[in-house]
Amino acid sequence: MDAPNMNANLYDCRDAFAATLETLAAGEQTIVAVCNDSVGSSKLGGFKAKFPGRLVNVGIAEQNMVGVGAGLANGGRIPFVCGASCFLTGRALEQIKADISYSNANVKLIGISSGMAYGELGPTHHSIEDFAWTRVLPNLPVIAPCDRSETAAAVRWAASYAGPCFLRLSRVGVPDLLPEDHTFELGRANLLRDGTDVTLIANGTLTHRMVKAAEILAKQGVNARVLNMATVRPIDEKAIIAAAMETGAIVTAEEHSIYGGLGSAVAEVVVENAPVPMKRLGVPGIYAPTGSAEFLLDELGMAPSAIAEAALALIKRK
Repeated sequence: MDAPNMNANLYDCRDAFAATLETLAAGEQTIVAVCNDSVGSSKLGGFKAKFPGRLVNVGIAEQNMVGVGAGLANGGRIPFVCGASCFLTGRALEQIKADISYSNANVKLIGISSGMAYGELGPTHHSIEDFAWTRVLPNLPVIAPCDRSETAAAVRWAASYAGPCFLRLSRVGVPDLLPEDHTFELGRANLLRDGTDVTLIANGTLTHRMVKAAEILAKQGVNARVLNMATVRPIDEKAIIAAAMETGAIVTAEEHSIYGGLGSAVAEVVVENAPVPMKRLGVPGIYAPTGSAEFLLDELGMAPSAIAEAALALIKRK
């Protein structure tokens, strides 16, 4: 594809989610929203104003919220169940498992402010386990868009998909990477930059950092491939295997624990099909400390320069 647009403007993917949901709801009366006293943080104010009878606010009761979403789906509605990802996936995991995944209910789970987006609120509000908790559940696609175009496309896809899914959104601003008319395809990675020396794989807030790392590597004569792996489950095995065989080394980065998340999912494919040296960047099996998301990502070794250094070290192991 064409080189991504790495302009200086940063955009909150929640805005793209809310605008797309409102547009879809205007043409589809069965779309409803359910939230946990999070109208503001889920950016549902416009939805509430336009469709006051189609927003259910259950209060701070995430387990009930997921159950209400399942009930609405059983009644023929298409519920978008929105809440802070740390509480949606942590507090209501049993309901997600039994009421949504096991029942294959047509519920769209929207994890807001994922990763370390809550920053200064600290470890209780960091959502760095949600990939691990959700990607093991059958029937539940797990998706983390990299920018506002992919967010809008993923919301449109979710509304048309006859089944449950988990859409992971951050509140941290990211630049545009994909074209405005991007079409989301479940289980398919986006090639943002081709290369033969090493492959950099990320999603969500880390994708644009991988692009910047590739630019740093290019100045040092290293040709890095960059894959935006928005779908964690089902993952794009074909793209991963090709990356392993054609570049010989893979670096993953994620706003999540290195255990159970994107890096683990990629490693599972690599070890079974085309073993090559890998480096998983993320939260290294600790409770991430307090601080802004950008600060924490840098401190945990995911600044673009640090990603480039990790790639250079990995190439030496080929």
